[in-house]
Amino acid sequence: MDSLLRLTVRDARVYLRDRTSVFFSLLSVLIIVGMYALFLGDSTVRSIENEIGRSVEGVRWMVDAWIMAGILAVSSMTVTLGAFGVLVDDESRKRLGAFLVAPVKRSRLVQGYLLAAMAVGMLLGLVTLLVAELYIVLKGGALLAPAALATAALLQVLNVFSSGCIAFFFVSFVRTPGAYGTLSTIVGTLVGFLAGIYLPVGAMPKGVQSVMKFIPMTHSAALMRQVFMDAPMDQVFTGAPVEVRQGIETVFGIQVNIGGQTVTPAMMIGIVAGAGVLFLLLSILRMNRRKLG
Repeated sequence: MDSLLRLTVRDARVYLRDRTSVFFSLLSVLIIVGMYALFLGDSTVRSIENEIGRSVEGVRWMVDAWIMAGILAVSSMTVTLGAFGVLVDDESRKRLGAFLVAPVKRSRLVQGYLLAAMAVGMLLGLVTLLVAELYIVLKGGALLAPAALATAALLQVLNVFSSGCIAFFFVSFVRTPGAYGTLSTIVGTLVGFLAGIYLPVGAMPKGVQSVMKFIPMTHSAALMRQVFMDAPMDQVFTGAPVEVRQGIETVFGIQVNIGGQTVTPAMMIGIVAGAGVLFLLLSILRMNRRKLG
């Protein structure tokens, strides 16, 4: 256990010391915030007010909560993927062979990279959660209630676990920094769409929507939105028909419907956690067969 702890701390410190890697891990988040501040925010507010039929107090708070919840889901993937860059760099520089010569089990070495990515993801995820709360308050919204904040923190831990295991599986096929950079670029582009940020889920083609319903990231974002948006939606839709609120929830990826049935939060948690366990097992099988050096 002592060797595993040392490896985990070492891998986490190597990543956090490289400010460029940390920056590029958060680049997708920064791009989303920039796009939102420039034009997505106002256009989203207008589209919701058009759907409701009038200007309503609290819409800006609701939209801010929607985008911040999506950003938390995105960061769980981009940060853990960024942390796995240490593994790729170590292999490209032939450090893994040196580690394996030392009295360290191969399984411990692999576990160290995984746990370091999880630890970094959870740390920066919780920091992002606090920054998101600060942003919402500064823009005129309100803080989450203590119970809701605790729920959001636990969901972020779950999202980091699931996203980290998925990222680990794909990184297990990468051996060079160039290939890793390409993977990071592709993932950084896709996650914004999968979380329904660049375009609301309901604005995408029906075929794309059908595929997204079976992607864990969609459910990660939906779970976080349900926590962040409950209070502002109560304010915005006071006195409005239930159908109007349900329509907005479906369009903006707050609720997910499969086969005409609404996916419950418990089912979403099961999907996200199950995907994490599945990809963790696949990653272990993959790394056991992979020659490290």
